[in-house]
Amino acid sequence: MSWNLIFVIVSQLIAILAIIHVVLDNRQPAKTLAWALVIWFVPVAGVVFYLFFGINTRKERYVSERSMNQLTKRSMLEFVEQQNLRLPERQKPLIDLFINQNLALPFKNNQVDIYTDGYQFFPALLQEISKARSHIHLDMYIFADDALGTLIADALIAKAREGVEIRVVYDDVGCWNVKRQFFERMREEGIEAVPFMPVHFPSFTSKVNYRNHRKIIVIDGLVGFIGGMNFALRYVKGSNGHPWRDTMLRVVGGAVNVLQRAFLVDWYFVDRTLLSDRKYYPQHTSESGRQTENNCLIQVVTSGPITPYPEIMQGFVRIITGARRYLYLETPYFLPNDPVLFALKTVALAGVDVRVLCPKHSDARFVEWASRSYLREVVEAGVKVSLYEAGFLHSKVMVCDDAVSTCGSTNLDFRSFENNFEANLFIYDEGVALRMKKVFLDDERQSVALTDLPERMRANFFIRLWESITRLMAPLF
Repeated sequence: MSWNLIFVIVSQLIAILAIIHVVLDNRQPAKTLAWALVIWFVPVAGVVFYLFFGINTRKERYVSERSMNQLTKRSMLEFVEQQNLRLPERQKPLIDLFINQNLALPFKNNQVDIYTDGYQFFPALLQEISKARSHIHLDMYIFADDALGTLIADALIAKAREGVEIRVVYDDVGCWNVKRQFFERMREEGIEAVPFMPVHFPSFTSKVNYRNHRKIIVIDGLVGFIGGMNFALRYVKGSNGHPWRDTMLRVVGGAVNVLQRAFLVDWYFVDRTLLSDRKYYPQHTSESGRQTENNCLIQVVTSGPITPYPEIMQGFVRIITGARRYLYLETPYFLPNDPVLFALKTVALAGVDVRVLCPKHSDARFVEWASRSYLREVVEAGVKVSLYEAGFLHSKVMVCDDAVSTCGSTNLDFRSFENNFEANLFIYDEGVALRMKKVFLDDERQSVALTDLPERMRANFFIRLWESITRLMAPLF
């Protein structure tokens, strides 16, 4: 028997065992089929790819639920009190969903500022860093060692020298190309910088697929930032000659308590240090120094692969199915799973004004091809799809009926729903919703309707075949 034949037999046996493993994992049928096809038709590379990105090793062993409960009870329930809390009746099922699934309590008395590009956001961030007196907490997917990342690092080092506590959680995969010396320089100045789930052998394959995609910043427990921007120069100058369009929120008020809790849970995960001192949850006042009083309600909702339900995705479905007049959403990647896709098509067919805004050209070519058939499918159901032409749209925003809006790190794709650790604000306030709506409509005016692009709507056979192949593989990415 030749060595070539032995290799073929062994590789086929391994492929069969891998496919059995996929089937026994009881995933969604589409994802199971996609993995089975990859493993069978590309047996060696497919098995290796499955080992790195497909094995479901995401369960409770990664995060201690007990520590999360401790942080939640001690920090949120003892230190923070709310009086005269009024919940909007129409949004109460969504609010209760997050409370029951995520212990995400709604907080009132919030002020929200919206930044739509890096030229607005980063100066505001640096200004808040300069005013820090107690602590600065950063939870970032990418902290690049380019000009912008160095500028932020220098600002943090300056505050560390003043005695401000600074903690940084950065994703190990998101920062793969960042030199070790970049974070070491901060550590030497007293900044605690810890990677999220470092990917080293032999545990490489069990960690690389589950990443912390959150962008959370908390300063002195009084000011919080959340949204889609990382610390990298392209979020200001753009990339490949295209401007970068993104959304970031600045929050002052009760919701900062929950942003703080979200960071401290992540901090316990990476550092095994439980921080629940009252100083991390100070009393919140307005910019003028007085107690903020309004009914701008916010829930900070986190989701990740270790939770039994995809909380943020559930919230998206609830908002979509509850829409009565309009639903506007923008996302850089449109790869909806079955519940979200079905919900969008259902409400559009029911006559709701559903609009989806995506970039005309993505920074991930494979994902762009995979999304095309999804976009055509929702157009056929009555969804108005537009493609942003003024640059790369990386914004993650949804607004519905002038009543509820959400913004954060969550993309409308399989990875955000199933594999990533994400965080979003869900805001119940007409004023904020109207401002989010204006942001969407301003972006839409710089876009082209998908129905006006015949090459996208009526592509030839070979292009449609390639789109279908990439769509079939979409659940893997």
